[in-house]
Amino acid sequence: MNLDNLQRKLIAAARARPPSDAVPYAFESRIVALIKTSAAVDHWALWARALWRAAAPCIAVTLLLAAWSLFTASRTPIAMDVSQDFENTVLAAAVLDQPPADFHR
Repeated sequence: MNLDNLQRKLIAAARARPPSDAVPYAFESRIVALIKTSAAVDHWALWARALWRAAAPCIAVTLLLAAWSLFTASRTPIAMDVSQDFENTVLAAAVLDQPPADFHR
């Protein structure tokens, strides 16, 4: 579609119709003045409002997960040793840097 051609047709159709009396005098001037006086959107304020609204559910989820963690840790017969799991995970990278063992002996 040729946009220039479409624009010319729309302008020609608008010029062919006389202005209606249904539109109040200087209506477009008042609308333009109203648009100019409206405040610009503050995007930082919108983000801040959204983050503050999200803070309460995040805290609630954190508290629920903490309570669940404490409740399940007290009911398990074997105490979970998270520090040992963490150490094994960290040292796994060091073990991977070593040459592979020969399993085909």
